[in-house]
Amino acid sequence: MTTSSVLPSPTTGAEPSTEPARRPGNLAARIAGWSARHRTTAVLGWLLFVIAATALSAVLGTVEATDSESGHGDSRRADEIIAAAGFPDRAGEVVLIQSDELVVDAPAFRAAVAATIAAVEGTGRVENIRSEAVSADRHATLVSFDLTGPAEDAADRVGPVRDAVAGVQRDHPDLYVAQTGGASIGEAIGKTLDADMHRLSMLSIPVTLGILIVAFGALLAAVLPMGLALTAFLGSLGLLAVASRFAPAVDTTMHLMLLMGLAVGVDYCLFYLRREREERAKGATGERALAIAAATSGRSVLISALTVIIAMSGMFLTQDATFISLAVGTILVVATAGVGALTVLPAVLSKLGDRVDLGRVPGLYRRQSGGRAWRGFLGAVLRRPALSAALAVGALLALALPLLGMRTAEEDITALKNPAPALSAFLRVQAAFPGGAEPAVVAVRADDVTTPALTAAIDNLRTEAVATGRLHEPVTVEVNQDRTVALVRLGLSGSGVDATSEQAVRTLREQIIPRTVQGVGGAEVRVTGLAASSVDFNAALGRSVPLVFGFVLGLAFLLMLVSFRSLVVALTAIVLNLLSVAAAYGLLVVVFQHGWGAALLGFSSVGSITNWVPLFLFVILFGLSMDYHVFILSRIREGHDRGWPSKLAISRGIRGTAGVITSAAVVMVAVFALFTTGSLVSMKELGFGLAVAVLIDATIVRAVLLPSVMVLLGQHNWYLPRWLEWLPRLSHGEEPHGAPSPGASTY
Repeated sequence: MTTSSVLPSPTTGAEPSTEPARRPGNLAARIAGWSARHRTTAVLGWLLFVIAATALSAVLGTVEATDSESGHGDSRRADEIIAAAGFPDRAGEVVLIQSDELVVDAPAFRAAVAATIAAVEGTGRVENIRSEAVSADRHATLVSFDLTGPAEDAADRVGPVRDAVAGVQRDHPDLYVAQTGGASIGEAIGKTLDADMHRLSMLSIPVTLGILIVAFGALLAAVLPMGLALTAFLGSLGLLAVASRFAPAVDTTMHLMLLMGLAVGVDYCLFYLRREREERAKGATGERALAIAAATSGRSVLISALTVIIAMSGMFLTQDATFISLAVGTILVVATAGVGALTVLPAVLSKLGDRVDLGRVPGLYRRQSGGRAWRGFLGAVLRRPALSAALAVGALLALALPLLGMRTAEEDITALKNPAPALSAFLRVQAAFPGGAEPAVVAVRADDVTTPALTAAIDNLRTEAVATGRLHEPVTVEVNQDRTVALVRLGLSGSGVDATSEQAVRTLREQIIPRTVQGVGGAEVRVTGLAASSVDFNAALGRSVPLVFGFVLGLAFLLMLVSFRSLVVALTAIVLNLLSVAAAYGLLVVVFQHGWGAALLGFSSVGSITNWVPLFLFVILFGLSMDYHVFILSRIREGHDRGWPSKLAISRGIRGTAGVITSAAVVMVAVFALFTTGSLVSMKELGFGLAVAVLIDATIVRAVLLPSVMVLLGQHNWYLPRWLEWLPRLSHGEEPHGAPSPGASTY
């Protein structure tokens, strides 16, 4: 069998291969060989999959997680009680009427209140209108009401009511009159997010394409990675629509899928294309260059994708709807991009051959970098490996130090930079009525919550709670039709998600409820609300984090051990990646918790990190860090397997991958950094964390720490105990083994 029987000759007029016949020695190469021999089937199959998946997504839609599915502990049980109690599915809204000079008894103030009630009632879209709450300084009041119809689509129907309130504001310019609530805020945030995603899509594609043009110096070679990334994203959306029937999705999932689809899709193509170009520059025929790229870079893609999938699957152990949704979405887009890179990409390249370099850009095009800059830099690092390693570790530990003070909480919309009136009104309601905008909700369940004993207990709850100074008016009580559940809403001190609000929840749970309603008439009493959910989420997260970390680190260790047959390489990979992630955590705390650079990134620090971000960052950064680690180690192992001296294998391996790592890192950093321009603080945190982690990983870790540590370890890098000799021997490349060329430089 000749090599051409494995991969057909590209249509470039290249001479037939005269090199020794050799069947690819690993799974990635065999998949690429099949795709190249059946390239029409591979390409058409991929396009049909993307079209069918996109249509499926449009037809099925995505099932979203409910509050009761997303919660934990006490607050989740409260949400379940409320959901089963048969309360009307209503969307509550409030109108804040406020004056710096007038009090609520002033005729002009009362006229504005009356006009507001008449305006909202006149829309025919509201019910249960009430005007009760008055601020402590008597300069503000609230008109409360419920929107008619189901709460789930209230944001689509709130417009006419909002417009009516705006009309009252125009008629009473001396007062502040504005509407807020879940529906109006949802409408405002929805519009903001839509605008953000449209802008990010419009920016990320040309930015990524521009970087790829610089990296390849050819238009067609730059377009291919973008094509794979975007089609992988579209295809994975259809799979998400199906998966959401079993694991309901959260709003953030699709945004993260776009981010990850662009990042890994482009990376996988870069690995393939740059290796194929490198082999062509060395004189290999087109089919031989593609065969080597498939067996080496293709194998790296396969291991990298498996590592990311393994890391993301660790989030299933949290049993949290948000993490499960993020895990499912990311796994789907990474798996789809990996499959595309292993199948359709070699099929396309086998057809294009050297024509992949069509549209060469003068001054940018080159098949292979000379690596002179990396030669000099690595020379400095490897001449003083101990000093280089010490400096790198010191820098990483210094960056990581702030993570010791990390605090997490629910995302706070007060940190959202948005000029929408509903959000401005929300902040003013919080200031005038502490906790009124994000109250604690006490669910009291009994055979009859209207008995004299329970009614008196609920009154005592109200009195004692307000007396603490941590809970405030307005306090409302609502009973369901069956009189089996009473909901007591109490205002909380703080923003609703900060430490003050969380302490108020603990006071309510641990002191007030046990002294008042707990157990009266056999009552079950639970607390929910934004602050309570944050407390319960953090408690559940604290229990699940060790499981997730252990799962991810353990499986990643086993994957590296099997892939490289080295105990030391596997341990080193884990330690280096942990240092990289820890450094990113430290910078995240400094910027988003302590507020350094908050004005530059367009947010207001609330003294915490969004509670789901750190764990998600860990699993995704661990996977992405392994992406580079596997690619570099594969090249180093190739040299080692040929019998090269350790320092030469390390130097050539890192110099040989430097261009790819640099290009891939620049793409990732650029794409992730774009998300810091969004409106949601959680998206800013995620984009910033990913961007700085990739930057740290591609510079301090891969360019300094990895080579210096490997040089210090020398042949010990490849240590494998005898009792592990049964591990399979996996091929790391196609080239025959051999000694380095005479006079080859160590650096």
